[in-house]
Amino acid sequence: MSHWYPKKGRVIFHIDMNCFYASVEMAYNPKLKGKPLAIAGNPEERKGIIVTSSYEARARGVKTTMTLWQARKLCPTLIIMRPNFDRYRMASQEMFKMLAEITPFVQPVSIDEGYMDITECEQLGNPIRIAENLQKRIKDELDLPCSIGIAPNKFLAKMASDMKKPMGITILRKRDLPQKLWPLPVGDMYGVGEKTARKLNAIDVKTIGDLASRDVYHLKQVLGINGERLRNRANGIDPRPVDPEAVNEFKSIGSSQTLPEDTTDEVDIQKLMEQLASNVERRMNRKQAAGLGVQLMIRYHDRKTITRSKKLQSYIEKKEDILRVANELFQKHWNLEPIRLLGITVQDVEEKQNIAHQLDLFTYEEEARKEKLYTAIEELTNKYGKNPFKQMENQGQNDQPRTSFQKDFLDDYKR
Repeated sequence: MSHWYPKKGRVIFHIDMNCFYASVEMAYNPKLKGKPLAIAGNPEERKGIIVTSSYEARARGVKTTMTLWQARKLCPTLIIMRPNFDRYRMASQEMFKMLAEITPFVQPVSIDEGYMDITECEQLGNPIRIAENLQKRIKDELDLPCSIGIAPNKFLAKMASDMKKPMGITILRKRDLPQKLWPLPVGDMYGVGEKTARKLNAIDVKTIGDLASRDVYHLKQVLGINGERLRNRANGIDPRPVDPEAVNEFKSIGSSQTLPEDTTDEVDIQKLMEQLASNVERRMNRKQAAGLGVQLMIRYHDRKTITRSKKLQSYIEKKEDILRVANELFQKHWNLEPIRLLGITVQDVEEKQNIAHQLDLFTYEEEARKEKLYTAIEELTNKYGKNPFKQMENQGQNDQPRTSFQKDFLDDYKR
């Protein structure tokens, strides 16, 4: 067993749930199994966006971020459903509970993936046996498929879990790199996006092996410090530990959403800005936090994306303050071209208990006056599930589900 658990090394799992949203819907309704299924933000809109899809749909060309009309053209029998966030979060929590029963060293990184360090789990058997038992339990109890990568560090475990889907278990050791990793296109490497891949291709770095052997100085000229980091990972070097507390380390809280169609309509844009600011306020409240900056992200019709931010003199947490700064940035930096996606993020976030908030007399009286109202609204919201004062305001409007998850719920499995 000692060759499985080296004294100086680590044994890391990366668990990746396969087609998670679609798989959860199939587990909830087995009649959907084997059928082409897609989860979309707004099925009623012809130009709604595909969030994820089943393998049956993917086999017919359906891809994430594809518009509904494109997906239906490729797959006329496609079943389209709205996302059910509560259902997905519940499934995620149950999955992470199973991981935590094996080892306390569990690090969720999103709703459908996470890392485990099983270096101290020798008594449970060899890593393959542990992975097989875990994969089987998740399938038997939750009816959800997953792939597991086994490696000496987080990067290699992540790459391994992508190598066989669905229901794969892949081992990737450093000695396996020349055969399993280096022949892959550099764009397939975790941490290399489209823009970085183009820069690497331009200097004749086509494969991960090319990256592993390229001169560090040359890479840093092209990619900065990230060039050295990517080269190290291509060589199987990644010292990052599996950190169960990482999910609690937040410096920003944000929300973004793709519009049903590219638009220059300022009424639609303003409605979305208000919705995003509300989302951020709710998440800030959940974390009992406030921030010292606001960032606005605009993605245009041609996928060109800009981010602009503003530092503030005092902490903010309320929707109206977040929206005011975001609107200021928008008016200053929008080039009037059609917009595809907007995002608002509060930056330099701190928990309120850590903030020494200096108030002058007038600010104190104003905030004290508002605090009673905020408290009353929060109590009613907790009781009835929604802000009752916003139900009338939002009556008749489409409550469009968002297509991305924040990480502020990922430690719920511990409760």
